[in-house]
Amino acid sequence: MKKQLLIVGSGFAGMWAAVSAARVAELSSSDDLQIAVLAPAAELRVRPRFYEENVAGLRAPLSDLYAELDVEFIAGHAERIDTTEKTVWYRAQDGGTSLRNYDRVILATGSQIRRPAINGLAEYAFDIDQMESAQIFEKHLDELVNQPASLARNTVVVCGGGFTGIELATELPARLRARLGDDTQTRVIVVERGDKIGGRFSEALSQVIAEASIGLGVEWRVNSEVESIDATGVTLKGGEHIESSTVVWTAGVEAHPLTQQIRAERDAQGRLRVNDLLQIPALPDVYATGDTAHAKTDELGNTALMTCQHAIQLGKFAGHNAAASLLNAAPHPYRQVNYVTCLDLGGWGAVYTEGWEQAVKSVREEAKKIKIAITNELIYPPAANRAIAFAAGDPLAKFV
Repeated sequence: MKKQLLIVGSGFAGMWAAVSAARVAELSSSDDLQIAVLAPAAELRVRPRFYEENVAGLRAPLSDLYAELDVEFIAGHAERIDTTEKTVWYRAQDGGTSLRNYDRVILATGSQIRRPAINGLAEYAFDIDQMESAQIFEKHLDELVNQPASLARNTVVVCGGGFTGIELATELPARLRARLGDDTQTRVIVVERGDKIGGRFSEALSQVIAEASIGLGVEWRVNSEVESIDATGVTLKGGEHIESSTVVWTAGVEAHPLTQQIRAERDAQGRLRVNDLLQIPALPDVYATGDTAHAKTDELGNTALMTCQHAIQLGKFAGHNAAASLLNAAPHPYRQVNYVTCLDLGGWGAVYTEGWEQAVKSVREEAKKIKIAITNELIYPPAANRAIAFAAGDPLAKFV
């Protein structure tokens, strides 16, 4: 009977885990390993681009790739994991419940937006965290033109000044003009609890974000937190009320709740702490990767961020190591020393940095070209060709 490797999730980490695991099986000349991916759909949703227009098109099919690599795809939503019985229960497309046994499991279920207990947040705030919610937000923007002209209609409040909030906020002036007309006076306001624009980033990067915000007319409310949200807009804890028909929550994410079923140590974002091979120390048959893993990237104390840049490499290492453990192949300790950021800044351009110190290397049009190359090409799945896919799935090959 074949040994069973189950990968739960088909995002960046899950997809690359499958490719890398299939590569190990190929290199080992083994047909003793059955690799399966459990996810709602055989597609990669390009989540880093959900701040853009036409969200429905930001997906890449994976059926041909999985078929080419002899990876079984199981359509379903994982609901329960039993690490004692080595079983994952899932809800199938027909609504019924099924189970899948495993010898090794890789948790690649990703993350979701964190929604704190703020009055009105659930009822009145949009988000772009998942494809479905980003589509709802896009439809709302499309329908703004049907509302009577008002300050509230023409104002969007973005709650959270992290990367997602910044990319959305700097894209919104153009998106609003496209719907409401170039002559309409619109406002985009970012609410940030920090004491300055982009304050959680390097000084050089912060200055670029501030410059782009000024150039695009994006306003910031720093040292500010949301008190409540209602149909008329946002009330800040300092007492200011911002009239708005469109409030978007982008402040913080946390690991998928399935990770809460694992009896193991986790961090403040719910990510499971893993060893260098991406195993749960107390449960060596369970691997965590992508946004579910709190993993050390180097010897300097840096840890992987909840970004596709880290998810891709984490996936490759997790897939390799889980398959290697079943096929008596050599594992590869996860390391990802290089770190870059490329932040889209809408009509102003973009900014590209290198290193954990976020040294700015290029801005505006030059950085925009890099951003487009990354998000439109580099992060997409490989071709459904074994040689091409396995070359890309090598965890020791250079990614960036």
